[in-house]
Amino acid sequence: MGKAEHAGGAGERSAIVVGGGIGGLAAGVALTRSGWQVKVLERAATFGEVGAGLSLWPNGVRALDALGAGDQVREQALVETRTGIRNTSGRWLSRTDTQELTRRFGPVAMIHRAQLLDILRTALPAGALCANARVSRISLRGRRVEVEHGKDVSQADLLVAADGINSTVRRSLWPQAPAPRYAGYTAWRLVVDTGRRLSAGGESWGRGERVGIAPLADGRTYVFCVANTPEGQHNPGNELAEMRRRFGRWHDPIPRLLTAADEEAVMRHDIYALPPLASFVTGRAALLGDAAHAMTPNLGQGANQALEDAVTLAALLDAHPDVESALAAYDRDRRPRTQLIARRSHRIGTVAQWHSAPAAALRDLVLRLAPGSAMLNALAPVLSWQPPATVSRERPTH
Repeated sequence: MGKAEHAGGAGERSAIVVGGGIGGLAAGVALTRSGWQVKVLERAATFGEVGAGLSLWPNGVRALDALGAGDQVREQALVETRTGIRNTSGRWLSRTDTQELTRRFGPVAMIHRAQLLDILRTALPAGALCANARVSRISLRGRRVEVEHGKDVSQADLLVAADGINSTVRRSLWPQAPAPRYAGYTAWRLVVDTGRRLSAGGESWGRGERVGIAPLADGRTYVFCVANTPEGQHNPGNELAEMRRRFGRWHDPIPRLLTAADEEAVMRHDIYALPPLASFVTGRAALLGDAAHAMTPNLGQGANQALEDAVTLAALLDAHPDVESALAAYDRDRRPRTQLIARRSHRIGTVAQWHSAPAAALRDLVLRLAPGSAMLNALAPVLSWQPPATVSRERPTH
């Protein structure tokens, strides 16, 4: 076993972040800007993510502003102009007034996940990133945390677990935490290049099935399809045929996008969510992002909430005299909000996936009759989030 390492020098506060996805890298950036010496451990051979688009809602964009990355995101992101919900024939059931949404809350930007990962990764010192670091043991000893990964052991003042819905850290330090639960539906995701940019995005709802379309800034289109299925049903090498079978007769441009798609680009994942946890913190360890509150994607808030987590955690560590009190404040701040959003996302998914004809017809009628302002008013508590002021500026190293 390698020699134990201290993540920081004399007088420096040090943190180990487990997980190199959006939440983990954002936490690394936020802590680095607040003067922490950070090491980000990623079990994969490289830091990166492929294949999917990402909705950055106004709250997420503000979090990125606090991390110093907002302008880079705006340069690479496409701000949608037309969106809403349609039925399978293309009739609009509900339109989103994006100009009013932007006026009230700020812009919604679509970006490829890999682009956001690149932005966050380059904001960190190269020495902070540690790939091929599969965590095998975690220990909380008084004022220190110790993480064994491969042949190395790293020590720090703080442990941030951002290692996803199946978090190794959560299983180790929160042994009584409930396991993720299947939401009842599966999702296919892919990016398609048709040679021209679409002018509108949004979702289309059927009976137990949905399709989402989001134009990207580079002219490609992010597509996701959702269907009620038993858990664990997959068609390796033939997922695109299944998508075309289910959705190939829906309204334009869905058939055109599926015709232009490549099988190699298709990713399929059953959708899981994490039941509410009793706490996001223990000792000097904190859960962040999907490790803390993995939610169904129906509000498009998973990554946005991870960004909020990262910014808030760094701010509270600055605002409190010790790590323990800061983490207690983080739990009080983040757990009620994220669990509320997770519940709302679950409810939306339940309604959107209704399969019976009468229920789906009633749902569609309600959507058509609801005023356009109703959706924006319902989203206000989610989108109006503001980052704590203390993380908005870079601080000197402690």
